[in-house]
This record gives sequence, structure tokens and C-alpha cells, in this order.
Amino acid sequence: MDVLHNRRVFLRAAIAASVAWTTAEVFDLEAALAWATEQTAATPPGAFTVLTRPQADVLDALAGRILPSVDGRPGAREAGAIHFIDRALATFNAGQKTAYADGVADLNRRAAGKFAGRAGFTALTPAQQDDVIRDIDTSPFFQAARFDTIVGTLALPTYGGNRDYAGWHLIGLEHRPRFQAPFGFYDAEGGRRS
Repeated sequence: MDVLHNRRVFLRAAIAASVAWTTAEVFDLEAALAWATEQTAATPPGAFTVLTRPQADVLDALAGRILPSVDGRPGAREAGAIHFIDRALATFNAGQKTAYADGVADLNRRAAGKFAGRAGFTALTPAQQDDVIRDIDTSPFFQAARFDTIVGTLALPTYGGNRDYAGWHLIGLEHRPRFQAPFGFYDAEGGRRS
């Protein structure tokens, strides 16, 4: 009888602990959703939370050279990859804010030094931008910007990029908001089930 009593006590404690854990998770989830809603309401569409407008312009030009629009097909600019990068720097990639700020400043310095009379990277022609990018294409900043540009172009639109599924159209995917079960022998009348 003592074993049965101990087992019941253990089960009650386990149930109480799981209910407490689940409740705590629900409160954390609700708090996170409330914060996200506040951030969305506080930030007008097209505004940036981490990047300044000049930084965003330079990164947008860089993203446009990494994945350019060609023959009427959208590129990183049309997909809004810069908004994914800004959101990433505000959340899971916050540790790279300084690297991005330094990288943008370096791009502007290199552009002004290489092409006299140009104010910065955004003032260059696409060919001149490519020339400056060749100088930094092995740097950690460029590797991070390249990765974030590709992800921002192809990720779910809810993450900030891939505006109107432009990135998916670029690689031949079609957005289908509904899913359909695959049909086969198992759903046919008299079909075998295993």
C-alpha cells in the first residue's frame, strides 16, 4: 500500500509541475506576442528599428548587387531583404550590429577613396559597386551580408523579407496557402492499409 501511495503522490506532483510549466509557457508566449504587436504598431511600414536610413540604403544597394534583378525577375531589393536584415539585427542577430555598422562605414570609405567625388557606396554605378565589393568579398561582413541577403530574399514573408513571395518566384516556387493530402492507394475504396 505504501508503494501505491508513493506512486499517487508522485503522479500528482508530476501533473502539478506540468500544469505550472505549461501555464508559465503560455504567459511567456502571450508576453512575446504582446511585445511583437506593440513593435509592429510602433514601427510604421518601411521604417527600420536598428538601421539608420543611410545604413539601410547602403545595405539595400549591397543586397541589390548580391542578388540583382535580371530580365524582369525580382532580386533582393524587390523582395525587401533589407527589412529581414533589420529585423534580424533587432532580434536573433543582434550581436552583429557593430559588424554591420563598421561594414557599412568601410564600404562608404572604400567607395569615396576609390572613386573621387563620390559621396559613398550608394552614389556609385552598379559596375563601380561591384568593383568595391570585389575588395571585400572575403571579409566576415560581406559573408554575413551575403548570407542574410539570401535568407531575407527566400525566407517566409513574416520574417520581414520575401515581399509578395518575390524570392520564391525567383526560384520557381509558387505560394500555395492550402495543402492537399497526397492521394494514393490508401484512400481508394478497398485499398490496402498497412
